[in-house]
Amino acid sequence: MSTPIGVLLGYAMWTIAVLMVGIGRRRWSLIFSGKAQLIDFPGDTPHGGVAYRRAVRAHANCVENLPVYGAIVLAAFVARVDTSVLDALALALLAARIGQTLTHTLFAETNSTVLIRFLFFLTQLACMCWMGAEIALRASW
Repeated sequence: MSTPIGVLLGYAMWTIAVLMVGIGRRRWSLIFSGKAQLIDFPGDTPHGGVAYRRAVRAHANCVENLPVYGAIVLAAFVARVDTSVLDALALALLAARIGQTLTHTLFAETNSTVLIRFLFFLTQLACMCWMGAEIALRASW
């Protein structure tokens, strides 16, 4: 398995972990304790405390960006581009994704934490753009 594909798997598993720990744990504990019903969590209505809503947003952000990274990995696979640059960028992207999620969910929202979160996001964008350029330059179409 190439590093970018392994990172894709790691990214997917991270997205599932954010769902299960950040959202599912709270919902299921409320349901099993009888404090909520299955229908008490409509998707179009804000509910829960600040930490819960931030976990929902962090999960949504993972879901929004996972297909973009997946498309880049697919392009690399189809074009048979496998370089150490792609490996390093993929690992940096996953580290930045985890950093962004942890900053979003574990720290109070301040100007500093929002800046840090944005820098993690910017790192991911830069990695994906660089990966796309690397694939385009080295592809044997």
